[in-house]
Amino acid sequence: MANPEHLAKLKEGVEAWNAWRRTENCPLPDLIQAKLSGASLAGANLRQASLNDADLSGADLRWVDFFQADLNNADLRDAELHRAMLGQADLRGANLGGAELSSTNLEMARLKMANFSRAHLFQTNLRSTDMSDVNLSHATVTETVFHAIRLNRANFTGAHFFSTVFTRVDLGSVEGLNSITHEGPSSIGVDTIHRSGGKISDQFLRGCGVPEAFVAYAKSLVGAAIEFYSAFISYSTKDEEFAERFHADLQMKGVRCWFAPEDLKIGDRFRARIDESIRMHDKLLIVLSENSIASPWVEDEVESAIEREHRDKKTVLFPIRLDHAVMDTSVAWAASLRRVRHIGDFSRWKEHDAYSKALARLMRDLKAGDSALR
Repeated sequence: MANPEHLAKLKEGVEAWNAWRRTENCPLPDLIQAKLSGASLAGANLRQASLNDADLSGADLRWVDFFQADLNNADLRDAELHRAMLGQADLRGANLGGAELSSTNLEMARLKMANFSRAHLFQTNLRSTDMSDVNLSHATVTETVFHAIRLNRANFTGAHFFSTVFTRVDLGSVEGLNSITHEGPSSIGVDTIHRSGGKISDQFLRGCGVPEAFVAYAKSLVGAAIEFYSAFISYSTKDEEFAERFHADLQMKGVRCWFAPEDLKIGDRFRARIDESIRMHDKLLIVLSENSIASPWVEDEVESAIEREHRDKKTVLFPIRLDHAVMDTSVAWAASLRRVRHIGDFSRWKEHDAYSKALARLMRDLKAGDSALR
């Protein structure tokens, strides 16, 4: 329980409290389990104070000096902590749900298992903190630096990030990275990708604004092999229902792939953008059907892919079919393709088992490895 004399002195007001703290031989404040919900303590000197299990919910704690204070398991829900100094404070297990932490200094604080759910972190100093098992779900994190921080098993589910910096941190075990809403770009150091062992999803990297070319090879930079080749999907717009499902399933299985309806930007020159995408990706997945065989654009894409095969001496073209048209057609380019290539059979793509079997076969063939023409 809190020391009654210390608690009474604090209730005299911040000015009287700070004057007492300046007196010679002033004892370290004992405010254990103090009931201070909604208190106005802005600017108070609470350095090295014992506040474990204290109730500070909804309190005005702006500019409070909590340096090396013990706030273990304290209740700080919805507290106002603007410019509070919490350097080296012990906040293990503390509840900061909904707290305002703008320009707050938490450098070297112990935050293990603290709850920051719905909290607002703006220009918050988190350098060298231990945030293992911290709950940041649905928090808003803006212009904040995560530097040399332990984030083991931290929960970022549903959080909102903008202009946040990740340096010298391991994101490999952080939960909820793919559920983050990126309100704008953030920065990720190469050291973070290395420390994370490549265990950062492409979706999170893209959300942070990492360039696609870097996303594609991030895992290889840390020694983790790229499991699948990247792919460009060529199809007739009349087969868009299949293409959308196919694209989503490939992405979910870790294949980096592109197709026009989702990835073509407004203002892009359509033909030039598609040619560029075919060059940038490892494989061209050509969706053959009665519709696509009649498309001059699909024919052009196939010809571009074959030219690249001859130049690079590697297999680029992966044809799949949705019906039997390619097996019967007299269209020269399609008939030639039928004679020289195995064509994956997705003609029963609306049947779950048949589609799953065809997709598994294709995934096997898309595994990164030797693809030299034979």
